[in-house]
Amino acid sequence: MNQYKTTYREMKPFLMLWSTQSFSALGSAMTSYALVIWSYTQERSALMTALLMVCSYAPYVIFSIFAGALSDRWNKKVTMLVCDTVAAASTVVMLILMKEQMLKVEHLYLINIINGLMNTVQQPASEVAVTRILPEKYYQKVGGMRYLASATNSILTPILATAVLGIAGMSAVIVFDLLTFAAAFVTLTWKIRIPETSGREWKRESLLTSAGQGIVYLRTERGIFGLILFLAAINLVASIYDAAFPAMMLSRKGGNETVMGMVNAVIGIATLVGSILASVLPKPKSRVRVICNSLLFAMSFENFMLALGRTPLIWCIGGFLGWIAIPLMNTNLDVILRTRIPLEMQGRVYSVRNSFQFFTIPIGYFLGGFLVDRVFEPMMAAQKKGSFLIRLFGDGKGSGAAALFFVIAFVGIGVCLWFRRDPHIWELEKESISGERITGGRDDD
Repeated sequence: MNQYKTTYREMKPFLMLWSTQSFSALGSAMTSYALVIWSYTQERSALMTALLMVCSYAPYVIFSIFAGALSDRWNKKVTMLVCDTVAAASTVVMLILMKEQMLKVEHLYLINIINGLMNTVQQPASEVAVTRILPEKYYQKVGGMRYLASATNSILTPILATAVLGIAGMSAVIVFDLLTFAAAFVTLTWKIRIPETSGREWKRESLLTSAGQGIVYLRTERGIFGLILFLAAINLVASIYDAAFPAMMLSRKGGNETVMGMVNAVIGIATLVGSILASVLPKPKSRVRVICNSLLFAMSFENFMLALGRTPLIWCIGGFLGWIAIPLMNTNLDVILRTRIPLEMQGRVYSVRNSFQFFTIPIGYFLGGFLVDRVFEPMMAAQKKGSFLIRLFGDGKGSGAAALFFVIAFVGIGVCLWFRRDPHIWELEKESISGERITGGRDDD
């Protein structure tokens, strides 16, 4: 009991931040989920729906390098509060437009750009804040807990969003989002203290110099940079998947809003199981091997089963197999980054990582929407009844998205096998086996 009390006392600031931010993330996820359904039913276009995420990620990718340098200079707590407030204000504007029956997809594009800008600055500040308030010995446990919250939200989001949307409408979903924001804002403002450095060192550096240091650091850390490029390639495949997923689930024979929610809930359950495993499993002998094997396992099942399956049961099994190993990958990646990157450099390096690792996401969303609407759906519509492709992927709207899943399955496996051969990535395995923190120390100022 004394050990549990000590653990709770040492982790209390993080637990408060984690729980309230996770609650707020649930509200935001419900809004995003409901808006995807709303926008697709309005336009019936995978590309126009995918552009919502393009607008969210594009500013995140473009400005992340500078955001990290600013985050290292600025007070982390104030940065997080300001970014959350601006995002909440844009949500209020969306609610007003909806109440006046003036909301259009074009408004959502602008709102997502604003939210993307706020997330660009907030994300590196949040990452550094966790490092500052948490002892290093809890990094792996916390990595699992964070993905546990993400998994729980993935389970609850389609269930709650569909229920609230059906009972009280889109406005009620947005109001719930604002209430969760308020709970997180109050807790962060009055209950959590995030240690800060003096910041004197930044007075001698320009913003460009500070941002450039993150790039210079990654040039010398070839193993970390290799992992980032690996995940950038995986994100390209995953975002094509994300763009095609609603088009298939809402259009394919046997699919609808309920089925889409069911598959998403199963994916959330898989992530929850994987998060529990990541929280309780001991330190692996090779974190790099876990990362590579987890991604290869995920790419080897889900896309094929979504492409070739014809029933919700097969789609659910594919979703479960595709996501159960992802928390293990993310947790081990998180430990490698936190223990290798010096604390005083983390904001800048994380932001550069975001630009390199996530720049493929808006590209993937655009490609996914374009390929579904302009290539694969027309290709399948032109097939004669009884043709090989019709027997393989079915007919009607949604069959083109299924064909796209089949293609990206091979692409994803190829990416995993290619980067698995990178010797610089495997050098991280040798360094992590020592169990030592390689660079930097905890800054307790």
